[in-house]
Amino acid sequence: MRNDRERDLAADVKIPYLGFGTYLIPDGEAAAVVEEAIRAGYRHIDTAEFYRNETGVGAGIRKGLEREGLSRRDIFVTTKLWPGNAAWGQTPKTTETTISSLDESLARLGLEYVDLYLIHAPFDREQRLAQWRGLVALKEQKKARAIGVSNFHIGHLKELEAAGLPQPQANQIELHPWSQKPQLVGYLAERGIVPIAYSSLVPLSTWRSAPGHDSAKTDAMKSDGRRADSPFKALAAKHGVSEAQVLLRWGIQKGYPVLPKSTNVDRLRQNADLFSFHIDDGDMAALEQLDRGDGVAWSVGDPTRAA
Repeated sequence: MRNDRERDLAADVKIPYLGFGTYLIPDGEAAAVVEEAIRAGYRHIDTAEFYRNETGVGAGIRKGLEREGLSRRDIFVTTKLWPGNAAWGQTPKTTETTISSLDESLARLGLEYVDLYLIHAPFDREQRLAQWRGLVALKEQKKARAIGVSNFHIGHLKELEAAGLPQPQANQIELHPWSQKPQLVGYLAERGIVPIAYSSLVPLSTWRSAPGHDSAKTDAMKSDGRRADSPFKALAAKHGVSEAQVLLRWGIQKGYPVLPKSTNVDRLRQNADLFSFHIDDGDMAALEQLDRGDGVAWSVGDPTRAA
């Protein structure tokens, strides 16, 4: 029987569809929130070097596993390499510093390996291949069970292919009904690269509404989320769920693991309830018509467009 709560990432690695994102959760708060997420049924925890909360996330994983009587193999952990952005005055990572960066992340997390290690963004053209070679080495060293990228466009992926390097096993990108990226998603499907969806809740008027979490670009989109005739409101009423659950369920039915984040315990638990309802084909088709383009989270250029 097919398990509808996870999908294959590699021959011997499965990724849960329900993940818990930790972006913007301070390190000092992360342990309690991650422990609560594990209690609520989340079995995939996503963090990153850039989030500066790996220590707290790791503590929360240990507490959550102990409290629920689980072992390390029962939880899927993702973290990400911060590649360094020369345009921001940072030194881009080399193959060697990529390898040492995961060692440092593992020390903060208190883990011997992660289930998925990603390059956070394709900033530096000269170093992208070097960083990817580092990830390939880390997989061979069994410090990462699977490896992938985040915010990569087709052109970035073609660079890896042209260099004769292994293809990523995942690409974590912004995906929701307003940003469906059909060309990129189609390219990933052709090559067996799993799309992982972040920022799934962008269409909600409450997305990143906390002080300091917003931006002019996201605020300009929120008025649509307040509309009385919002299709997400209609579907939520139809199924007796929240609009957030509708958006997250859309991602899962498209085959995308999702990464909702909340520090509110009630919403955290509500967002985990994604397997008790199903959006029918007609409604999924209607949601297909809502695509608006690239989204709001990142604007790293596709090198094929610049050529």
